[in-house]
Amino acid sequence: MARSPKKEAKQEPLEVVLWKTADKLRKNIDAAEYKHVVLGLIFLKYISDSFEVHYNLLVEGEGEFAGADPEDRDEYTAYNVFFVPEHARWSYLLEQAKQPTIGVSVDTAMELIETENPELKGVLPKVYARQNLDPTSLGELIDMIGNIALGDAKSRSADVLGHVFEYFLGEFALAEGKQGGQFYTPKSIVSLLVSMLEPYQGRVFDPCCGSGGMFVQSEKFVESHQGRIDDISIYGQESNQTTWRLAKMNLAIRGINSEHVKWNSEGSFLNDAHKDVKADFIIANPPFNVSDWSGEQLRGDARWQLGTPPTGNANFAWMQHFLYHMSPQGQAGVVLAKGALTSKTSGEGDIRKALVADANVIDCIVNLPAKLFLNTQIPAALWFMRRDRTNTKTYQDRSNEILFIDARNLGHLINRRTKVLSEDDLKLITDTYHNWRNKDGQYEDVAGFCASAPIEKVAELDYVLTPGRYVGLADDEEEFDFKERFTSLKAEFEAQLAEEAELNKAIAENLAKVVV
Repeated sequence: MARSPKKEAKQEPLEVVLWKTADKLRKNIDAAEYKHVVLGLIFLKYISDSFEVHYNLLVEGEGEFAGADPEDRDEYTAYNVFFVPEHARWSYLLEQAKQPTIGVSVDTAMELIETENPELKGVLPKVYARQNLDPTSLGELIDMIGNIALGDAKSRSADVLGHVFEYFLGEFALAEGKQGGQFYTPKSIVSLLVSMLEPYQGRVFDPCCGSGGMFVQSEKFVESHQGRIDDISIYGQESNQTTWRLAKMNLAIRGINSEHVKWNSEGSFLNDAHKDVKADFIIANPPFNVSDWSGEQLRGDARWQLGTPPTGNANFAWMQHFLYHMSPQGQAGVVLAKGALTSKTSGEGDIRKALVADANVIDCIVNLPAKLFLNTQIPAALWFMRRDRTNTKTYQDRSNEILFIDARNLGHLINRRTKVLSEDDLKLITDTYHNWRNKDGQYEDVAGFCASAPIEKVAELDYVLTPGRYVGLADDEEEFDFKERFTSLKAEFEAQLAEEAELNKAIAENLAKVVV
């Protein structure tokens, strides 16, 4: 009897293979440090590839490049290409990859690139000659990254490298856990904010921009809808210099102009780098419930038009900062801790009431599932604001209503601690909002999921904005069996306790072996 043919193993995507290989080379370096080693090399490969494409055109010297000098820096800057000196080019580093001095060679390459390209000054990592980075492993890493564009035309390698850079940012954030969340907003959240706001043209602003994911996704959105990238301009600010460097590399590798993405250690409240910017779209994920935001120094600030935010919590300082920077037709989509929907501490309830009743800018609230964020288990919600809610050119007049969406039951686990929203989840939430907001939309309330509530009802509930108060229970939850649900949760909790006990036992046994 003939054997049935073996099924071919499904080939893993390039970025997954690269991540697994890079992670094996990490050895005694933690993810937070190794992140800069890997991402810096990917960036170096990108600018070297882009340089070589243009270099070859200059060498051929045809048409507009006739008589051009391939080593003239101006020939590159005129075409928005970074000039890469000879000893910083990827081909040179590949030749040096097996040398024990490869770390020094890479650090020198980074310095040379910054010297030749002032916009990259202070951005690139120079960490490759450190003692804890084994030269052999570094050489293997350079060889591996050198194969990223293998089989692709060099002109296409930028897309591949950009995708790999983005994937690695997410994987490093997962590896770092709580610390990783400081520089990375989960991709599904970024995608949801951008797809709901639809930033086709105008100024896009993020005053706490992390590694620049909101900007990258905005550009992708425009491209995917056959728009012109030049129709949007980006403005950002970041207080963590290391994270700002990641943002500058992330944007440069996508060919996105980042001249208006600023860093200062004081942050957006104390040192607003874009005081005069009025943005068409604000997309942001500010840190939750920050207590040391210098509120005492800013008691009489002009941004607090709806009330002075409490010094012990920056949530409503952020909200008013966003509002201050919105243009007359501006829109915003931001992430806040869920507590901001109900809090009445130190005047927060009054500011929330003013956002709804006086400023009338709250358009939609989305209650998110738990476990979406890497750096916190605090429940979160999305707030969408519009300055001109009576605008009927593009949208319906929803000035007397707020859309509430309860998405807590959406999403799926990718590991024990982390959840993501699927493409179907994103589409469901986005379509619901667009059908409610857009002129040609067909919207209906769905019990347990979404409801369009009049401002009068919100006032009756004392301006509490928790979606569950408005959407009610789903039809299939009306016969909710409390006893059954309690038994299920109890069993789940006991299983987690047993797992934790086993883990603690294993740790104790390993420690005992070390002591012996």
